[in-house]
Amino acid sequence: MQEDFYRDTWVEVNLDAITHNVRSMKHHIGEAIDIIAVVKANAYGHGALQVAKTALDAGASLLAVAFLDEALMLRNSGIDVPILVLGATRAVDVELAIKNDITLTVFSLDWLNEAKKYMNTGVINLHVKLDTGMSRLGVRAEKELSAIVKFVEDSSHFAITGIYTHFATADESDIAYFNHQYKRFQELLNCISQQDLLVHCGNSATGLRFPDKLYNAVRLGISMYGLSPSVEVKNELPFPLEEVFSLQTKLVHVKKVPKGTKVSYGATYETTEDEWIGTLPIGYADGWLRSLKDSDVLVEGKRVPLIGRVCMDQCMVKLPYELPVGTKVTLIGKQNNEHITVDEVAKRLDTINYEVPCMITSRVPRMFLKNKSIIEVCNPLLNS
Repeated sequence: MQEDFYRDTWVEVNLDAITHNVRSMKHHIGEAIDIIAVVKANAYGHGALQVAKTALDAGASLLAVAFLDEALMLRNSGIDVPILVLGATRAVDVELAIKNDITLTVFSLDWLNEAKKYMNTGVINLHVKLDTGMSRLGVRAEKELSAIVKFVEDSSHFAITGIYTHFATADESDIAYFNHQYKRFQELLNCISQQDLLVHCGNSATGLRFPDKLYNAVRLGISMYGLSPSVEVKNELPFPLEEVFSLQTKLVHVKKVPKGTKVSYGATYETTEDEWIGTLPIGYADGWLRSLKDSDVLVEGKRVPLIGRVCMDQCMVKLPYELPVGTKVTLIGKQNNEHITVDEVAKRLDTINYEVPCMITSRVPRMFLKNKSIIEVCNPLLNS
């Protein structure tokens, strides 16, 4: 470990859990439906390349990312399966996508007309994004969709290989709007021949809850990482998910201070008795935000409180007794019978679980484990 990073804070990514979650989804939806593993945003903060390889080995057929840069990183790292860019790509970059065999999302006729100006040779594969009620990217009207289909049919440089939409409320208990979007998707599909197309409207929530509405592919995102799409549907999941992400650090300084001692910026915490204080080398510059003050961490399998304000690079905990420097501290994950979940941290931050692993910055090394053994360590500060 010391050969790969030189600080006592790191993320552990359990690749066996990725395998479990992908295989469980595959079993749930059936062999006829392809899994598109969503590895955008550095695989939701977990590590895009390592997660992509593991997901493909576990049964995923394709990958999806948000931007062309993310797709190029995977291509440059040796990934050769189909990659779909879900976000908007600049028309001027269409030749780069062709050169690297990357599938782009088309979401308007205007984009096609602009992209045509930059086409010289080759064919760009496209998935048409339909806006059925998310009001983000996508074609809303039958007339524009028909015009896009005709444009592609009349061109030798464009090919439609897929069509999809995204649901705004598939992870909510009230499914009225979900049903509205699904009906609208069906209506728009009537404008295009679906033969040989990859048709996907489902995200993790849809795959878990409505496998009969998936067509021939599902985009597996948040649940590939072992997290429920929402708190609302957590109790109705069809199979157990295994959480992939944990955040670890160590005590770097321990001292006993007398009653009345102030701790950290603003002197907001004051000891009420003689207390053992431990310093942790993690702070808000690592993504462990100031608003996580007063939350718990795990030391020797017990919950102990963070005290005082979180600093940029450090924070402090109240220890039950003297512990040696180097003692492992878990901020997210398990120790013995205690578990601080991503959902618990998200609740403290008044946000969703998606945000938690994404917010842990790249200066925190990622350690990848299989069969409880370290197989790789990624530290962008040293390996860039």
